[in-house]
Amino acid sequence: MKGAQEKIKKPLFVQLVLENIWAVYNAVAVRKDKAAVEKIVSNLGLVLSARDLRQTDLKALLQTVMSNWLPLSKAVLETVCIQLPSPLELSDSKVERLMLTQAHNFTAFPAETQKLKSVFLKCSSEDEAPIIIFVSKMFATETSSLPERRPKLLTSEEISARREQAKQRIAERLQGKSVEVDDTKTDNISEPLQDDKNEANKPEDDVSFIAFARVYSGTIRRGQRLYVLGPKHDPAIAMESFPEGRGLELGVTLKDLKQGQHVTTVEIKHLYLLMGRELEMLDEVPPGCIFGIGGLEGHILKTATISSTLACPPFTDISFMVEPILRVAIETRYTADMAALRLGLKLLNQADPCVQVFVQETGEHVIVTAGEVHLQKCLDDLRERFAKVEITASQPIVPFRETIVEPPKLDMVNEIIIQQPSSKSITKQYDSARVPTVTDTGLIIQQTANKRSTIKIRALPLPAEVVKTIESFTTLLKLMKKGDDMIDKTQVTEFQKKLKEAFETGGWESNIVDRIWSFGPHHYGPNILFNDVKANESASFWPQDTRNEATLNNDSLYAYGSNFINGFQLATMAGPLCDEPLRGVAFIVEDWTFEEEGIDQPSNQPFGPFSGQIMSAVKEACRKSFQAQPQRLMVAMYSCNIQVNSEVLGRLYAVLGKRGGRILHGDLQEGSTMFEVTAQLPVIESFDFANEVRRQTSGLALPQLVFSNWEVLDIDPFWQPTTEEEYLHFGEKADTENRARKYMNTIRKRKGLNVEEKVVEFGEKQRTLKKNK
Repeated sequence: MKGAQEKIKKPLFVQLVLENIWAVYNAVAVRKDKAAVEKIVSNLGLVLSARDLRQTDLKALLQTVMSNWLPLSKAVLETVCIQLPSPLELSDSKVERLMLTQAHNFTAFPAETQKLKSVFLKCSSEDEAPIIIFVSKMFATETSSLPERRPKLLTSEEISARREQAKQRIAERLQGKSVEVDDTKTDNISEPLQDDKNEANKPEDDVSFIAFARVYSGTIRRGQRLYVLGPKHDPAIAMESFPEGRGLELGVTLKDLKQGQHVTTVEIKHLYLLMGRELEMLDEVPPGCIFGIGGLEGHILKTATISSTLACPPFTDISFMVEPILRVAIETRYTADMAALRLGLKLLNQADPCVQVFVQETGEHVIVTAGEVHLQKCLDDLRERFAKVEITASQPIVPFRETIVEPPKLDMVNEIIIQQPSSKSITKQYDSARVPTVTDTGLIIQQTANKRSTIKIRALPLPAEVVKTIESFTTLLKLMKKGDDMIDKTQVTEFQKKLKEAFETGGWESNIVDRIWSFGPHHYGPNILFNDVKANESASFWPQDTRNEATLNNDSLYAYGSNFINGFQLATMAGPLCDEPLRGVAFIVEDWTFEEEGIDQPSNQPFGPFSGQIMSAVKEACRKSFQAQPQRLMVAMYSCNIQVNSEVLGRLYAVLGKRGGRILHGDLQEGSTMFEVTAQLPVIESFDFANEVRRQTSGLALPQLVFSNWEVLDIDPFWQPTTEEEYLHFGEKADTENRARKYMNTIRKRKGLNVEEKVVEFGEKQRTLKKNK
């Protein structure tokens, strides 16, 4: 209300909520007024015993009053009921987003699949309604904690039977006779316990997985046979291959599936009600409920869709706020435990939706995690829960990216560069038999080994807006790479429009989008290959039908176009600095010519030796054009949110500055002495960061790290002083630490690449400090 602050008016939230809570706290804990407490209890209608009111512990009395007045369990349940929407409130757009990604077209689905949209909206619990369930993750629990494995309570009849058997044993023993005990009535009690003892010896049976699921349609019951649809399930192909489910055998798991098959059949045996850490058995679950399903370990890896019809499409993948960025190689201490490690990694990959597990070409088992804390949690789970063997982990491996920037206008001492000096390059380390020609403008002229093809390529940095646009349409680019017929054409048009706007914002011409030939690496990365060859105008990334097939087959440029793109993909996958992927680089093909003599020979067809020469020449030309521009490393950055006391704010800034962090802003929280600091910290410098912050601030700072973005490290890895001012500032040795060179050499050493280092760089005679006696 206008003028409320001048009239010392209090907000409604303060008057109606906070003042009432403070009145209770003031009467109980501050004034210790028993009469006021009894009056408050009676006015609120609370039922408290005289023993509770006579408590001398004020904190316990306050907790008793508040828990009876505003119980936490009811408050949370009411909040969930009010805030979370009912399944019946699903909108049409929400249903389509669940059934397909934005890049797909809903009308391209089969008619049976499109009819399921109305099923989602009805959320019916009738027996005729198709069952649709989404499993968002698999979580691990101890097998002994499952409800079916718990010891069962004996009924009164069983207790009486056991009492009579005990009396009979005692009587027969006194008479010296052996007794045969009928344990048929107690077999159901003793046998499961015996099975548990036998299974306890098997480490793979100590952990069971529960599918965390929600029902969107139909009622699921125990004993039903349903289809488990993988993330790559295609309803049209599945209904054609398995009409009415014929050909799908019960008991087939993921490891038994054939190529291109993504459907398994399962019988639902266990349904659980999730009660915090406890699980309760259920016979059926109606639509709209969240519950657990047991016995799906061999059918679901991370996420899946369960349905009674093959026409149901798989739900879209869940997007996480964090991105796995930190990787380590895992090995066992003893070679005999490798089988247990492989099993443990399989269980870890299934239990943690954010971890990535794979085997490298070198045979190393690698896990990729979101950060240092997540990495330590995964290693502890492997040792204690899943593998149960001693393991060793390598030093954490942090990915980098390579890029190029505009030629700098200022040198290292902020002096204007009049003439750009020739920077040192590592061309010698990548010496080739086919040395390209480099012009003053950075244009690379490269020939194939047989001198029958000449390529001219130039490398330029892409605007940052273009890189962000490409990354936002990664899903669409993946589908275009596969040639998916269900792609929404409007999404392709929207992608082109956004690219043109991004290029215009970055100062490029918008029509250059029409000349895009490929994206890389993997055909969807943040690097672009542009086709500026006038004789090859038909080569484009965008679909077009402007030339007939006969003309395309006779055109050498078209025949070797795929080899040219493959060479570009190889170049962007591993850059020249330290074999890390490229990012934000545009390669413009200005000319590509052939000598017609010898092109039609059998050995020079696209699948012959000449195709490999084209790939090698393109890869080499891209790398050399990259080296002709100012090269930079890109480091992964964490967004760091820290709550810190004002007394130790300076110590926190010192720790961030020591590790190359950058303070974005720090605001004082109203009504307290705490600052909320937002900073950016390189991932490579984040190891043991939390412990050092707590150590330096005496535990008064609480950091939280989340992967944010890639940032250019604005230091030339090959910089050396050249001007008089640089020699004056850095000295003739220039032996100050170059972070970019340090990172680059570390990566090259790890990958076994050549490193240009000197063991003794400046040999000088040292003065002997010890005096001769």
